[in-house]
Amino acid sequence: MIRGIGREQGVVSADEVKQLILDGTPDDMVRDKRVLVITPDATRTCPLPMMVRAVQETLAAVASRLDYMIALGSHHPLTEAQILALYGIDEEARRSLFSDTKFLNHEWQDPETFMEIGSFTEDEIEERTNGLFRESVRVDINRRVRDYDLLVILGPVFPHEVVGFSGSNKYLFPGISGGDFLHFFHWLGATITCRKTIGFKRTPMRNLVDDAARMVPTPRHYLAMVVRPGNELAGFYVGTPEEAWSEAANLSSRVHVRYTPRQYHTVLGVAPEMYDELWVGGKVMYKLEPVVEDGGTLIIYAPHIREVSSTWGKYLKESGYHVRDYFTADMKAYSHMPRAVLAHATHVKGDGRFENGVEKPRINVVVASGLGRELTESINLGYMDPESIDLTDYRGREDEGILFVDHAGEVLHRPEWERADIEYPPI
Repeated sequence: MIRGIGREQGVVSADEVKQLILDGTPDDMVRDKRVLVITPDATRTCPLPMMVRAVQETLAAVASRLDYMIALGSHHPLTEAQILALYGIDEEARRSLFSDTKFLNHEWQDPETFMEIGSFTEDEIEERTNGLFRESVRVDINRRVRDYDLLVILGPVFPHEVVGFSGSNKYLFPGISGGDFLHFFHWLGATITCRKTIGFKRTPMRNLVDDAARMVPTPRHYLAMVVRPGNELAGFYVGTPEEAWSEAANLSSRVHVRYTPRQYHTVLGVAPEMYDELWVGGKVMYKLEPVVEDGGTLIIYAPHIREVSSTWGKYLKESGYHVRDYFTADMKAYSHMPRAVLAHATHVKGDGRFENGVEKPRINVVVASGLGRELTESINLGYMDPESIDLTDYRGREDEGILFVDHAGEVLHRPEWERADIEYPPI
């Protein structure tokens, strides 16, 4: 049974959070059990300090062990000091409330930390992708899940470019996984395209992630957040990863999707500081692409970004950013590259065509960052000097076809005429 509160107006309090955890988590699920709590890193907006403390205060006294792991995917590892800062744990709390707690990174860089838990056959992939792909795909996960009796996923839900809505089992795949499956379903999402995926619930990628999660040998439980801009907790749901996520995604579709009466010839999105590389700063594009008119310009304003990707940058500097059809025209040339990297490159470049050797993006993507002109243009993106931009020039000009979006990257913007049933994507 799902326990939850969702408020389009108002905030869910810390006391309500703790009561929902108690009401929605059966005693026999955690009593004398080894519990691993899986959380996001710093690239997601949520009141993580409040939530971690609520989990610790409600479950630690019942469980035999309660540890935490950062679902890094392929993001930067965090030191313990950084994890404690992310969780809002001071020295006194570390010595008292969290004295017996381990704080872990998902060590995605080390293949020895993975174990195989299953696979999808060629027939299964063909069926689940509506014939787009026919290949077998191995499923791996962090082998530490075997050391625990329960996985508690604690994380927010937002519209997402690869699976439709983030959260739930996505904190397992790719959160604490890697390998073939990660790269496969990201490329599948890119093949279908971001605009036909983001903000829809039952996408092929979400279905695959949920199917992979059922291969995990450890039981799963989900504490789902919906966070309003401004880091206010608008909703909190406790239950199975599939059911709690469904309720949270429904609320997210009302909280995190803004419908505009028109498209705009110029859209400027300000990337928040938590996006410290273009790898995550690309979320500005994902959430704003639909409201840029054909031939228009999207500006990712991010003067603080000075790196393409510390993990995948060498590949992106080799391939550059291109529309999907540019890559699919000669996939053999990119067979040595991780497909999740190619997926990211197409998501940032956006929709478009590749005809007779000529790439024709639907819109012009411009990055105003600390990457500099030479690097930005070498990876096939437009460049603006961030120091030349006065943000006040872009504010309040929607009637002129110019849209300004602060703290971009989490709220999806769509033109009014693209309203659709969020359960089923138009693919």
